[in-house]
Amino acid sequence: MKHLDDILQLGNPLLYEGCKPVLRSELPLVGDWVADLHNVMEEIRAKYNFGRAIAAPQIGIMKRLIYMNIEKQIVFINPELRDLSDDTYELWDDCMCFPNLLVKVKRHKHLTIKYLDENWQPQEWKMTNGLSELLQHEYDHLEGILCTMRAIDDKSFKWRP
Repeated sequence: MKHLDDILQLGNPLLYEGCKPVLRSELPLVGDWVADLHNVMEEIRAKYNFGRAIAAPQIGIMKRLIYMNIEKQIVFINPELRDLSDDTYELWDDCMCFPNLLVKVKRHKHLTIKYLDENWQPQEWKMTNGLSELLQHEYDHLEGILCTMRAIDDKSFKWRP
């Protein structure tokens, strides 16, 4: 079982690598990966009071897998972002890989995410605002992109109050 200490920290070279798709033959591994993601996210919530979703590469699993737990647990296998809106907004983003740093970024207000669920069934979800922003952040992790790389300018960083 992975723990808070297993989360990769800012500067770890793995955070800047793109992830490989989850293969259908790896589906039996997804349950253990999700349990690890859930455990690490719960420990982050307990220590830092934030955390709605986590991407597999944040704990060194270099697969295209996102786990979200807000009102219920949702597993996104091999997600694809589509129909990103032209409308954007700015927000202070946070990340479990550098929990005390906030970064001002610009995100799309709306998008559609296509993915496979934990039963390998295709799903599609139109998201707006907070969920849209959240999935853009997690999807970036799958691409090897951190919110520090999306900072609006060189003054878009601050310590969490």
